[in-house]
Amino acid sequence: MKFRRQRQDEVAVNLTPLIDVVFLLLIFFMVSTTFTRETRLAVTLPEASGMPQAEMPERVEVVIGPGGDYLVNGEQLVRNDADTLRSVLMRLSVDTARTPVMITADANTSHQSVVRVMDVAGQLGFVNVSITTREPAGESP
Repeated sequence: MKFRRQRQDEVAVNLTPLIDVVFLLLIFFMVSTTFTRETRLAVTLPEASGMPQAEMPERVEVVIGPGGDYLVNGEQLVRNDADTLRSVLMRLSVDTARTPVMITADANTSHQSVVRVMDVAGQLGFVNVSITTREPAGESP
């Protein structure tokens, strides 16, 4: 007896659903991804117009150089740290509530040096702390 052999079907993998799923995943990740855009701020140094203030006889003027060195009322400090600055400001101030502190900083001075002067002056009780500005180029009062 001769039996007929069953014909075997060819085994094939249909790739169409796989490609659809991959494209759907790609679209999902593209839509759900957040793109951060780095921005830079344009910082302009302060300028002021107006009349300069009348000279005050008792004031503390702190000038900060580009390297972070301090000059307090024209005298350079031995060390450029907060303790030395604190001792000099305490010696110069009679009434911290009334004595104004004027901070003049070079354009290339680090912010840390300016903040250090403001911090020390605030800890000592100075209330009238101001930062000097330059007059805009080309304008004259």
